[in-house]
Amino acid sequence: MTSLLLRLFLKNPDDLTSPQSRAAVGKLSGYVGIVCNLLLSMGKGIVGVLTGSVSIAADALNNLSDASGSIVTLIGFRLADKPADEDHPFGHARAEYLSGLAVAGLILIIGAELVKSSVDKILNPTPVEFSVVVAGVLLASIGVKLWMFLFNNSLGKRIDSTALRATAQDSRNDCITTTAVLAAALIEHFWNLPADGYIGLGVALFILYSGVQLAKDTISPLLGENANPELQQKIVDYIAEQPKVLGYHDLMVHDYGPGQRFASLHVEMDYREDPLECHELIDDMERECLRSHNVHLVIHYDPVVVDDPELNRLKEQVYELLRQKDPRLNLHDFRMTQGRKHMNLVFDVARPSDLHGREEEIRKFVEEGMNRNSQREYHVRITFDAASFNA
Repeated sequence: MTSLLLRLFLKNPDDLTSPQSRAAVGKLSGYVGIVCNLLLSMGKGIVGVLTGSVSIAADALNNLSDASGSIVTLIGFRLADKPADEDHPFGHARAEYLSGLAVAGLILIIGAELVKSSVDKILNPTPVEFSVVVAGVLLASIGVKLWMFLFNNSLGKRIDSTALRATAQDSRNDCITTTAVLAAALIEHFWNLPADGYIGLGVALFILYSGVQLAKDTISPLLGENANPELQQKIVDYIAEQPKVLGYHDLMVHDYGPGQRFASLHVEMDYREDPLECHELIDDMERECLRSHNVHLVIHYDPVVVDDPELNRLKEQVYELLRQKDPRLNLHDFRMTQGRKHMNLVFDVARPSDLHGREEEIRKFVEEGMNRNSQREYHVRITFDAASFNA
């Protein structure tokens, strides 16, 4: 069914890597969500009113909020598809995250209202009518929501969309909550126990929990979370395989929304290599990252001295001291400058986050180690980088 809808809705369903195809897939998910959730909300709303079941009415409102969420998702993908302009030179792709945040807000509002009505039902219980029609509507709802979970989960994987995967998880949650509603109706019918209000409260709390989780998932990229480790690994693996590349460091990936990622990286090459050839290779690497990973990569060229025995000896000695202090510490951009009375050792260190605040301790440890039993005085100058930005 998913493949059929993609063929009907997309011009080129076999290529989902372009921003245009991504937007089309998001819109398809939005349209399907609106139609399915409105039908489910209407059916459950009618049954809830006729039977007096607050849990069924709560589930109907949940589906209505899902339909509203699908509308917001649809608007979000439409906005994200807008091209870059003077005010937004990096595009509008983060609108997808904003739509997810708006959906989370709707879910939280609906959840709070359901808590209120469920508590009222617990305090003032009224009987719930049960029939084959009620069971049929709820079973149909479970079936539709299960299909929507599989549908959105498949689309989310195909275009690597957090928003669609969240929509899929919401549909899965709806399967669970509707099953609970059906259980409440059966318990009241066969055992005459006032379970409707309690299960309605459980459904409401579950909705609130889902809303909080969805809000966290959408706020995190807006605040600037770390890039996908898998994407970072693909970039550095490709760079490391290229001729003339001796090393790399300071990888930073900036996420301006799905399909709009910008990155920078320092690449080390032998200083004796032809600069024009190195520049051409760097251009090729930048183009390939855009083509293969849809990442706009900017590479900084670092010429490295590799034929100076004294520099290599000192670098290895400093590296061993860093490893003694903490095996996770690494260095790059090592250079030395000779003074009248001492020698300056200048380099960068990739520092894990839990060592923040211990920079001076690390510097002193290295400096004392270099000056121990040495005929020459060394001064150590370190620039500390976040380890998450270094390979």
